[in-house]
Amino acid sequence: MFSPRTAPSSGRRQQGRTTGRKSVSGAAASLLFSPRRTPLSARSTPTRVQSHASAETLNYDVQTFGSSLPVKVMEALTMADADDQISVKVNESGWAWMVCGENLIIWKICQTAVAKLSVCKELQLPGSEYNYTADLVAITSAASLETAAVQSISVLAVSAEGTARFWPSLAQEGNYTETDVDMGDICNFVVAVRGGSFVLSSVKSRLLRAGVDSSAKLQYRALHQGQGMLSGIGRRVSSLFGILSSPANDTLHSVLWVGGASCLYTLTSSSLSKWEVDESSEHQIFSWDAQRALTESIADAIWGSEVNYEEMKEGVNVAYLDMKLSQFSLSAESCVFRAGLVLLAAAWHPADTPCLAYFCLVTLQDLGTAVSEQFNVEVTKYSAPFQSEEALQATRLVLPRSPGSTAFLHNEELVFACSTGTSRGGLPDEKISFGSPGDGVRGGGCCANLPVFFSQNSGLVAVVARESASILPETMEDSLCSSLAAAPEVSVMETPTRTEPVAQEDKTKLLKATFLQFCRNDLVGAQTVTDELFPVDGDGEEGAELDAVVTRINLDLVDDYPASDPRWAESVPDGEEDRGTKSCCSTVGLLDRLGQVMVRSSPMATRLLLCEHAEKLQAAMVLKNHHTKHGELVNRAIGVALQRSNAAMPASLTPADVFFREVSQISSVFDCLLEEEERSLKENPVDSVQWAEVVLTVNNIIKVNAATSGGVSGIRTVIARQHDLILRSVYPHADSELRSALCEQLVALLDIYLGGYVAQLTSLQQQRPPGAQQERYNSLEMEYSQRRSELLTPLLELGQYQWVAALAEKYCDFDILVQMCEQTDNQSRLQHYTTKFADQAHRTLYSQANMETRYFVKKKTLLALSKLTALASNLPEDELNKQVEDIVEQERFLLHQETLPRQLLEEKQQNPDTMPLLSAHNLIQLYICDDNRGAKDWSSADGNDDPLEAAKDSIFVKILLKLIQEGVPLQTYLPDVKELLELDELSALKSKPYFEFVLRANYEHYLQAQM
Repeated sequence: MFSPRTAPSSGRRQQGRTTGRKSVSGAAASLLFSPRRTPLSARSTPTRVQSHASAETLNYDVQTFGSSLPVKVMEALTMADADDQISVKVNESGWAWMVCGENLIIWKICQTAVAKLSVCKELQLPGSEYNYTADLVAITSAASLETAAVQSISVLAVSAEGTARFWPSLAQEGNYTETDVDMGDICNFVVAVRGGSFVLSSVKSRLLRAGVDSSAKLQYRALHQGQGMLSGIGRRVSSLFGILSSPANDTLHSVLWVGGASCLYTLTSSSLSKWEVDESSEHQIFSWDAQRALTESIADAIWGSEVNYEEMKEGVNVAYLDMKLSQFSLSAESCVFRAGLVLLAAAWHPADTPCLAYFCLVTLQDLGTAVSEQFNVEVTKYSAPFQSEEALQATRLVLPRSPGSTAFLHNEELVFACSTGTSRGGLPDEKISFGSPGDGVRGGGCCANLPVFFSQNSGLVAVVARESASILPETMEDSLCSSLAAAPEVSVMETPTRTEPVAQEDKTKLLKATFLQFCRNDLVGAQTVTDELFPVDGDGEEGAELDAVVTRINLDLVDDYPASDPRWAESVPDGEEDRGTKSCCSTVGLLDRLGQVMVRSSPMATRLLLCEHAEKLQAAMVLKNHHTKHGELVNRAIGVALQRSNAAMPASLTPADVFFREVSQISSVFDCLLEEEERSLKENPVDSVQWAEVVLTVNNIIKVNAATSGGVSGIRTVIARQHDLILRSVYPHADSELRSALCEQLVALLDIYLGGYVAQLTSLQQQRPPGAQQERYNSLEMEYSQRRSELLTPLLELGQYQWVAALAEKYCDFDILVQMCEQTDNQSRLQHYTTKFADQAHRTLYSQANMETRYFVKKKTLLALSKLTALASNLPEDELNKQVEDIVEQERFLLHQETLPRQLLEEKQQNPDTMPLLSAHNLIQLYICDDNRGAKDWSSADGNDDPLEAAKDSIFVKILLKLIQEGVPLQTYLPDVKELLELDELSALKSKPYFEFVLRANYEHYLQAQM
């Protein structure tokens, strides 16, 4: 029904090629192609080449890893029955274990040529009706496993039915305890975590935390699970941030423990979850809806170019198979490698003939409390006939931590080396077969930062790149070699003392030669040339020159001319084929020596500029995909951008050719894209399909490019402008369905916008020494708070409360949350926020209370909540006391309004719950007005009343008490009684003898009371 794609490609890297290379001449040749080799023995991992692999692979060698296998392992392989399932796991600590039937063999991989005193122990597993796998075994130690003594290592093995056998010490094979664990269904993974404990998982996603008591008996409990910080705000909104709970029929496919971060990840058929785990407890951080977020992107990457894609995408099936930790992309905000997760997925369409399963690698970024909405989908060149989803689960993933851009898929028959798509360079995808008679891959893992697999015939083998294979695309390497042909004839041996200076232009070419050596794995040669060109003890001028040379090479890299394309033959200027990478600088020791350069008339860290260039490359690749799908719109924007830059347009090239060549200017298209959007909105009727489609399309283009667009401020400006355009020109005219779609897209954009600020602030906070960037941090934090409020307030005014709550909670905007609770009259949620954001809540509430000038009850509530949050916060004691005293003083003032006589309020037609906030002047006027009969009662009392009792509730006495409370001396402050009686305001009372008596009596009483 649908034509299959025989060679799917994500378009993110070059296709495969032969290994033939062009020769170069001159000094560049002598520097680049001298026979320098870096054997694996330099990494304490002696190897020997396997002849069958050498003949069958172009870019990789399969080499034995470590010394010979222990005798017990060899015997187990020899004695195994044909139907015995053999399963092996290689741990990065250097330990490995093999399950063969009901026997478990654990050994320390010896990374020397001859095994000396290697540890190997054989343990008996409990009986089971199911086959054991190495995933059902875990080892742990109080010390680091790399150096732990055998007696300090503990082992836990669990059968599929839940029978757990625990060995307190690997040195004592016969000493173990056994416990039946209620898994609820089939146990599929056991991993060691913190505190000598383990996490056990079942196929249906039940998770248990297991540990031993003082008697070495295994105890277990369910892992603590939660709904995340945004629970309760609505399923549709919360799905934007990936916090949905998993469906009941979820199947668990992978469990990953990251010891350095004390984090546990689980991957099911629908979701990715994360826990923070300490010695005795754990806390669920998020549960991300992977199925919703990734399925369409995976389908688009494989079948997106099909004519009937919109029809067929609904039938695409995706299965998640495995998950590994990686370090991948560079961040322009922090200019460091970020931790990422790489998911192995397989996708198939039942209507394809033949039906093939295409294997993909999805690289995600963990932001700490959430998964970034920006991810990379790389379709490998490995596909297999689809048999069943269960059969797909046999393919697993091995991913060395460094460089983290080359992955190894493996099943029983093969290992498939491929790129994760997070690095532009890399070797072509290649299949390495283990299908010879009696052979097969029984498992694997990473050790010594190498992908290591267990071959039935060859034992432990490592798959390593051939040293002659370059990671560069062939066209790029040809371009580099051409530019290096004119390099100066200077060799390292000829200039040992560096007495003759080398011109900057020549240094640029020599450093390019170093880069090419690096790409061909000649690390020793690359390091030697680098040390000669830029010695560590060089002066300040050489430091500035280094920044200039590295920047020049890297800029030429991103703006490279495709010289191999004949259409460009007449347009390629000399010397414009340069390439350079941050990875090379890091390896040869230049990265830490980079300083700063002038960019856009301001100083900028050179490392940050390299990151910006890398992100622009990613943005260009993403934009090129949109150019394919939305050619008319993107071409118009490209045309405007080229016109503004006065770019020359050769007749043999299209505007897109010219634009995508100069990657460093890629961000210029986004402003033009918005202008084309505004033009389209004006030209098309509001009720037309084109009117709405252009906005939704531009939103999607901005969204997928936002995380990788050049320059932080550039993309922020674009998102802010789009935010204004949508709310000003589109939202008011949209129907309910379009409004819903617009809000969802807009919130996704704002999530990226605010997330960029958070990443930048985090980076500044981590600068060393601590506080080095405090002034910049404070300025940026103020800018962030202001922009956050400006962007969320319009959504609040439109009544989009669920979207507002999602963003305001994620980015801790308590002010917006309080306003939302007031508008929705939701006091319980306000109380929840008050508890959750104690410190910020106090400052926000205190600020709002001080600004409240309209409503009495609102001000009273805000002050009360402000005081409570202050007491619950972590404010310094001095600041806390000062804040509380001020709040109490304001509450005393409000008490005067709260105690106004009910009779008076009724006379004035005022409701205590809705009355306005009164000033001090207005309060006094109310208390002494003619309508306040209670204020004059003492003046009309007869001679039989106690003068003090008669006046106790009067304003006069309340004033006296207030003065005494504040320490004002009444003797000098009050006027004489005679002077008071002569005032015109009291003329009506002079005729009442008892009035003067009461007045004098209270004068005398309170004066004496103060003495």
